[in-house]
Amino acid sequence: MRLVLATALAFAAAPLLAQMPTTPPGAHDASRVVAGTYEVDTGHTQVLFTVNHLGFTEYTGQFTQPTGSLTLDPANAANDKVEVSFPIDQVSTTVAALNTHLKSPDFFDAAKYPTGKFVSTRVTVTGETATIEGNLTLKDVTKPIVLNARFVGAGNAPMGAKKPYVGFAATTTINRSDFHLGFGVPMVSDKVDLTINAGFAQK
Repeated sequence: MRLVLATALAFAAAPLLAQMPTTPPGAHDASRVVAGTYEVDTGHTQVLFTVNHLGFTEYTGQFTQPTGSLTLDPANAANDKVEVSFPIDQVSTTVAALNTHLKSPDFFDAAKYPTGKFVSTRVTVTGETATIEGNLTLKDVTKPIVLNARFVGAGNAPMGAKKPYVGFAATTTINRSDFHLGFGVPMVSDKVDLTINAGFAQK
């Protein structure tokens, strides 16, 4: 009976598999980048943070469901702009109790400060990398930071209207105490490595 069911499922899946593309729709090819205004692909964008835990390990968490926008002008980077917001209440680690603690007044105080945000002020492009200057807001503090970004890929999104799609990865380092997030220092490092893996679909 199990063999019959497995065979039936395999035949049912065959038409779907036949429709799958044989190559990824995106490629590391900057000539595919299309000028325009884009919005964050919430389901495929990550805001990650990594700290040193007790001197033993690197520990990473993330803020899920980010939103935002991107303006791209391949002919003139001075026109480029990016904004990424992330709901503090969606902070996620491997420990449920830690998630709850991070939302408390000891750390992000999600009830009082529900959103973190990065807004660019200047973008400088060199080849397939970019320096993105801007302001990061966490809790009641806004400070200038610099993101080091690299182009990952571009093409047409495979679903829906198949609009232009681009992806970038950006990194920076901050001190969490600068944003009134110093609880637990130095047992958990003040230094935090931030990474934004961002996908954008054209509006």
